[in-house]
Amino acid sequence: MQTPPQGPEAQLVAKLQRIEALYARAGSDGERVAAGRARERIEARLAELATQEPPVEFRFSLSDQWTRHLFVALMRRYGIQPYRYSRQRRTTVMARISCSFVNDTLWPEFLELQASLAAYFDALTDRVIEQALEVKAGEAEERGEETGKETSGTEAKQARLEPVEHQPSLL
Repeated sequence: MQTPPQGPEAQLVAKLQRIEALYARAGSDGERVAAGRARERIEARLAELATQEPPVEFRFSLSDQWTRHLFVALMRRYGIQPYRYSRQRRTTVMARISCSFVNDTLWPEFLELQASLAAYFDALTDRVIEQALEVKAGEAEERGEETGKETSGTEAKQARLEPVEHQPSLL
């Protein structure tokens, strides 16, 4: 019997490997464990699709460096060459791939992997903030809308202040 991975990072890696095995369309539990074989099956499927369906140039816009790094790594894992043209934003990733592979395998797998990583990063960020600042991290409290009841001028100013935009340059 296999012992569970220790620590949150090891658990995340194990979860990502299980997701990878599922998208390789493994036939048995033994195949799911063999990550090398899983990648070979996906690469063979990609090559088969390339002969049946001509590759199309896709443009993916990814919002941050973490998702872009994950997506580029996933593409490279399957032998796909990601690129971008000069003058394109760093958030843009281009690739020539068959539509079927993108819709059936690449994009759904990426979304699952990205959701796992996002959950991990959220938990890690909260944990670090709570340890460093010794306060509870998380989102701001959500308050209901104004009720519209009559208040005097002074009470209204105290009840709700006008928001002030503040976003200084980080450069």
